[in-house]
Amino acid sequence: MSETAVNTTESADFWFDPTCPFAWVTSRWIGEVEQVRNISVNWHVMSLSVLNENNDSLPEIYKERMVQAWGPVRVIIAAVAEHGEQVIKPLYDAMGTQIHDNGNKNMSDVIAKALAETGLPAELATAATSDAHDAALRVSHAEGISKVGQDVGTPIVAFNGTAFFGPVITRIPRGEEAGKLWDATVTLASFPYFFEIKRSRTEDPQFG
Repeated sequence: MSETAVNTTESADFWFDPTCPFAWVTSRWIGEVEQVRNISVNWHVMSLSVLNENNDSLPEIYKERMVQAWGPVRVIIAAVAEHGEQVIKPLYDAMGTQIHDNGNKNMSDVIAKALAETGLPAELATAATSDAHDAALRVSHAEGISKVGQDVGTPIVAFNGTAFFGPVITRIPRGEEAGKLWDATVTLASFPYFFEIKRSRTEDPQFG
């Protein structure tokens, strides 16, 4: 293999909902993968609220979570409209740290602190309760879902023409362990006739 090929950085795409703890763990893993494999990641919003908006079978407590989940994704999409796609990852990092690492469940506070941390205008918070950017949100969501089908959730990862939901992990692999999990995931997902491997989850996500 030539030196040029070895050093070529390939692009991956990652769709997330900021409120999803499993997407958060997977996103931190992807950050580790970037350190040990030649990939760079493009970040995109998808929405559990959009995914579940016609699902009447949801438990009431989850329906309430879906109402609250509109805010963060709407704010990110509004920020993209005004400031460009480069704001997606910093906003996700800031929101995710508040929601998952700090246990902050007040979405208004999460949004305000994330905007302040990233140096974005505080007035973007008004987008949380507005449908002004929902069309763009739905386009971003549909782009991710179209790659894997409707019966999945977040995150979605696409790489070299292969897309998959997950992997759903509860801990963040570090260093070469993260790279090995990436290699295995891409290999399995590359088989067009491979759809699922699963076992019962015995622990909640751990963010440390």
